[in-house]
Amino acid sequence: MKEACGVFGVFAPGFDISHLVFDGLFALQHRGQESAGMAVSDGETVTVVKDMGLVTSVFDARTLLSLAGNLALGHVRYATTGPSTWQNAQPVFRSVGNAGFALAHNGNLTNVEELADAAGMLPGIVASDSELVGELVARAFPLVDHVGDGVDPDLEQALLAVLPQLEGAFALGLVDATHLVGVRDPNGFRPLCLGRLDPRPDAPDGGWVIASETPALDIVGAHLVREIEPGEMVVVDAGGPRSFRPFPEARVEQKLCIFEFVYFARPDSRLLGREVHAARRRMGERLALEAPVDADLVIGVPDSGVPAAEGFAARSGIPFGQGLVKNRYIGRTFIAPTHEARVDAVRRKLNPLRESVEGRRLVVVDDSIVRGTTTRQIVRMLREAGAAEVHLRVSSPPFRWPCFYGIATPDRGDLLAANQSIDEITRHLAADSVGYLSLEGLVASIGEPGEGFCSACATGIYPTPVPAPYLRRLGELAAARP
Repeated sequence: MKEACGVFGVFAPGFDISHLVFDGLFALQHRGQESAGMAVSDGETVTVVKDMGLVTSVFDARTLLSLAGNLALGHVRYATTGPSTWQNAQPVFRSVGNAGFALAHNGNLTNVEELADAAGMLPGIVASDSELVGELVARAFPLVDHVGDGVDPDLEQALLAVLPQLEGAFALGLVDATHLVGVRDPNGFRPLCLGRLDPRPDAPDGGWVIASETPALDIVGAHLVREIEPGEMVVVDAGGPRSFRPFPEARVEQKLCIFEFVYFARPDSRLLGREVHAARRRMGERLALEAPVDADLVIGVPDSGVPAAEGFAARSGIPFGQGLVKNRYIGRTFIAPTHEARVDAVRRKLNPLRESVEGRRLVVVDDSIVRGTTTRQIVRMLREAGAAEVHLRVSSPPFRWPCFYGIATPDRGDLLAANQSIDEITRHLAADSVGYLSLEGLVASIGEPGEGFCSACATGIYPTPVPAPYLRRLGELAAARP
């Protein structure tokens, strides 16, 4: 399973644009570690720099100094569709209009084949759904009219023509010579927010920021204005932000991915007006009620399992402690591109504290179990360090169904809980017991009505139509869908 990409854009004349984007992407690095890129406009041209690797590997002081401008867009990526190659790094650029435009995408389209067929694109002409959206928007440019007010409206109008055709999950950022645009799909599967940079003497108008998560606003000194709403397009130019609703009202219904709260988002992020860390702690408290166990110590799997472990300990009365040390220089195993890479990453990433775990009955709290690769190795490490018992507690429901909205889990066979009972999972992981938080408990912990989330990974009930190719891959899902 992989996770969502990160998008960060700034419209701020008078600010050091490239350094703002660098800092914003650095705050979003957890959302993608395969490649990073930046598109900067000076008002006449759009310059794109992108490469494979982390933000700090792609951009250095010399590169940032050369990227001067008034607005910019950045992206960190992992491969949902299309291979992890330089060609698929983002932002995507198209040379149309006055200066061209750049596009950054977080999510996954579900009607790629239909869109490509309708546009007459031959197989292989686009390598990813992000490239496809860029191509469709570029092709829409000649179909729109220019106006004589000194502003080129092509990007705005082309988007209004193309966006209603898109299905699935997409949080988009775009820039041309003079505009910054942020878009969320009608279900708002992936987060995107709008922030404000305060005026200062050399930039009396301040600036505007779009970001996948609120910590990216914090790091650049912006304050949160609001979350961009599902089905909304926000266009920022010299006159400030303007809001558009390109999608039919019947399609607009909030379905934020519930795993943003469980795993994807940083704990200091705010989603739906709620702090993620507090929600994760409540998940642990609820988990202690739903899956109690006699034990000597509660430990969390760093990092996203720790708040839930704290909550579990507080509610159960079992002491909380540190049992696993994380190497901070290793990326998230969740988004390692291959099975072998994930196995190697676990060994390098985590190491047990022998004196803390030896001879003790442990409650090990993690945010999720997907394939079980990481979890099985953690259990083995703790037993080798002398743990008397290992009881796994998971602060989310069993992950039984693949996601088509930006999490790369295409096959049910890869999902541990898809075809195994709890007892079978326990034996497979070599644990003493396994307990999951219920979906109802998860929703209650977040404090938002369950209808506002996509929980298809737990239920198999998808908020949007699932195309035939996906149904064929799911097999029994076609018969199981209500």
